[in-house]
Amino acid sequence: MSLASKKVIWAALAGNSLIAVTKFAAALLTGSSAMLSEAIHSLVDTGNQILLLYGLKRSQAPPDESFPFGHGKEVYFWSFVVAILIFAGGAGVSLYEGIVHILYPSPIHNPAINYVVLSLAAIFEGAAWLFAFREFSRVKGKWGYLEAVRRGKNPSLFVVLFEDSAAMLGLAMAFLGIYMSQITGNPVYDGLASIAIGLILSGTAIWLAHETKGLLIGESANREIVHGIRILAGSYPQIKTVNEVLTLHMGPDFILANLSLDFVDTVPAGHVEEVLEQLRTAIKEEYPQVKRIFAEPRKSGDQNPESRSQKPEKE
Repeated sequence: MSLASKKVIWAALAGNSLIAVTKFAAALLTGSSAMLSEAIHSLVDTGNQILLLYGLKRSQAPPDESFPFGHGKEVYFWSFVVAILIFAGGAGVSLYEGIVHILYPSPIHNPAINYVVLSLAAIFEGAAWLFAFREFSRVKGKWGYLEAVRRGKNPSLFVVLFEDSAAMLGLAMAFLGIYMSQITGNPVYDGLASIAIGLILSGTAIWLAHETKGLLIGESANREIVHGIRILAGSYPQIKTVNEVLTLHMGPDFILANLSLDFVDTVPAGHVEEVLEQLRTAIKEEYPQVKRIFAEPRKSGDQNPESRSQKPEKE
């Protein structure tokens, strides 16, 4: 697992744990619904970072009899759990707290405390967000940001970035709600801010769940890798047709590949395995994340019409 993932998570964990304590203290002193929602938000984020670190540690466990391809998908599972917790623990409580505060409004005491805490939180959250954004920008390569999220196979990076982005928006909503309540004397704005925070968290959780679902179920490698493997296999003169290239991510840095190849009829049977071994070595050298390769010779006519593909031109 990349060191960048751990650094981003540890930075977010340190910031959120400190922020959560100060937000809870401010909520108790001032009675602000928005501040309480923000405190719960930071507490949930702190728990989420712990779960992500646990998932990273579990994903490094070696293969065993029950899990012959390792535990790499633990990262995907715990990232999905994080999305659920953001929705239930963060969004649910914030929406509930906001509705209750609107139905039974109570004035905010000592609003200056909230402003100080929100300012400190903005500094800590901003630093964590900037760190996560820089790491994500560094590893995304040539892709755009949305494309990198959609096609990325390491959810731990963009989960933290999404959390920190939602936290920054939540701070803005909390500040606006408290400020409007103070200048108008109407505490309903504080409750509305809490609801806005809940909606932000709901949107974040739904998006994260959507992005991690495919990885959890079983997502193929990016098409550039699949196409590259097909081109590489087709470059061997002994291979007449590349029937199928099926891939599956068993973890962020573990791709399983299954190739079906039609060999030229004049290739001796004893030479086929030698060619396959050369191909496996070449694929692993070109794409180090492809850890396991299963290749089998099979006539083109044995394939379904949908999966049949002619040998690609050399590039």
